[in-house]
Amino acid sequence: MLKTSAYAASQVHAPLAPFSLERRDPGPRDVLIDVLYCGVCHSDIHQVRDEWGGAVFPMVPGHEIIGRVKQVGKDVTKLKVGDLAGVGCMVDSCGECANCKRDLEQFCQKGAALTYNGTEMDRKTQTYGGYSAQLVVTERFALKIPPSLDLAAAAPLLCAGITTYSPLRQWNCKKGDRVGVVGLGGLGHMAVKLAASMGAEVTMLSTSRAKEADAKRLGAQEFELTKDDATFSKLAGRFDLLIDTISANHDINKYLGLLRPEGAMVLVGAPPEPAAVSAFSLLGGNKRLAGSMIGGIAETQEMLDYCAQHKVVSDIEIIPIQQINEAYERMLKNDVRYRFVIDIASLGAA
Repeated sequence: MLKTSAYAASQVHAPLAPFSLERRDPGPRDVLIDVLYCGVCHSDIHQVRDEWGGAVFPMVPGHEIIGRVKQVGKDVTKLKVGDLAGVGCMVDSCGECANCKRDLEQFCQKGAALTYNGTEMDRKTQTYGGYSAQLVVTERFALKIPPSLDLAAAAPLLCAGITTYSPLRQWNCKKGDRVGVVGLGGLGHMAVKLAASMGAEVTMLSTSRAKEADAKRLGAQEFELTKDDATFSKLAGRFDLLIDTISANHDINKYLGLLRPEGAMVLVGAPPEPAAVSAFSLLGGNKRLAGSMIGGIAETQEMLDYCAQHKVVSDIEIIPIQQINEAYERMLKNDVRYRFVIDIASLGAA
């Protein structure tokens, strides 16, 4: 077993603190990664505070991981020692079910092994995430990181990037499409960048006028304030696609009114309560309301290669691991533009 330094929450509402864990020795198809950077996702806060239920402690969060390969098993062919590698929200799946065979490992019928707050496929061994110095993962779930990417700024691509890239690809976002992005945060800023890079005419839909300059810097051609009811009349029937990143309760029917006939609204945020959706909001125009959750390994690799080609990365603030609890509080106040990334080298700091 490999002893690895990390930061963990020992129980619900406990601050994250130094922690030592054991990783398995790499097997024939495993990759040992020295972690360099780990993005901080809002879901990390939900999990360590058990807001979604089912939390297992001690918990080491982190599923936006970039590092360098230190060791590979004898049967590994995908990566070699010294390569840059990434790990996202999953570390394994059965590989045999219909969904896995369709490259939809996130929907593994036996349940994918989550990077943290879950178990390996044996359903016994607890998984620990990227707020740690090292990680061992089966090679199928280790992604190749293009060396041209800024490594720290690329870390959030492993969750925020694929979460927004996937629906844009599913709904065939292309040049000339009118795309609205609802909410400018960790997910929203990636949706704007990616949709703009695909040639779409992007409109930022936000509750805060203070974010207008940022939205346009990120690639939005237009900015509209959703606190103003007149906005919904002005933009009625305008959009081919809406990417809804909001995780707070909001009126979906109002946004469905912004779609053209046969347009789609895709939810990537997760509000805490079920939404009331009027059938007539969908019937009037044959509109689609859909959801999208990360992507499979092949699509995630496609996204990383696309981002390298189009020079798309996250806007980040790098922090030492010792500031993680402060970062959580700042995230709850929306005081980050737009993703915290931990410099894991700081784990070795006194």
